[in-house]
Amino acid sequence: MKEKILVISFLFFLSITFSQEKKAFKSGEWLRFKMSYSGFLKAGEAEFSLNEEELNGKKVMHATAKGRTSSVVGWFFKVRDNYQSYFDLETGKPYVFKRKINEGGYKKNKVLTFNEVKKEVEVKNLLKKKDTIIRGIANVHDMISTFYYLRSYDTKSMKKGDEIAIDMFFDQKKYPFKLKFLGFEMLETKFGKVKTQKFTPLVQSGRVFKEQESVTVWITADDNKIPVKMKASLSVGSLRAELDAYKGLANSFEMIFD
Repeated sequence: MKEKILVISFLFFLSITFSQEKKAFKSGEWLRFKMSYSGFLKAGEAEFSLNEEELNGKKVMHATAKGRTSSVVGWFFKVRDNYQSYFDLETGKPYVFKRKINEGGYKKNKVLTFNEVKKEVEVKNLLKKKDTIIRGIANVHDMISTFYYLRSYDTKSMKKGDEIAIDMFFDQKKYPFKLKFLGFEMLETKFGKVKTQKFTPLVQSGRVFKEQESVTVWITADDNKIPVKMKASLSVGSLRAELDAYKGLANSFEMIFD
């Protein structure tokens, strides 16, 4: 349950192929989000950074996502998570994904290497010192490359109720993931009024979430498509996240001032 909550904490970053004239992001982009539990308790923060680098002689995008609990929450449940993805500049497909997490003593340290030609993923478990090859896996994204791939999706022609589907791979398995478009909404933020597109990720109901559509995400309706707000109804309480700071955006952040 603890791990699933942290995974979904990152799912709110999933805003909405690389064929658009304007890129939704560029090297040097940095985003910070503040999270709260049940509307009042500061739960922590998450940061996303993006830089163009070189991997095995090839230019790639290196995305890093870090999550940590606040000092108050950390007294009884300390979280220090680090996710890294190296993905293709043109296709957005991942080459390497690193996941190092510590959630209240629950730890994982894995490196995934994707081979699209062989249709396989090599999973290195650094804690257990065990390597595994998962075969028959193609056309998938890791948790972080999904964020950037979906941000570049052309949503202008979408109608209310339309869905976007993509396959994610983590923890040695492939998971289908969908986002359903709920329409447009003008949202009040710390930066001013922002026109947003509203989506709900279709998640599995059960111990963590009250129902399948318990998570709602608001992304900017401009060319950046950055998430500005997320709300998740959990089995106990609710989780909320809001954009707190940003820099290095590829396009202007469109706000409306009265």
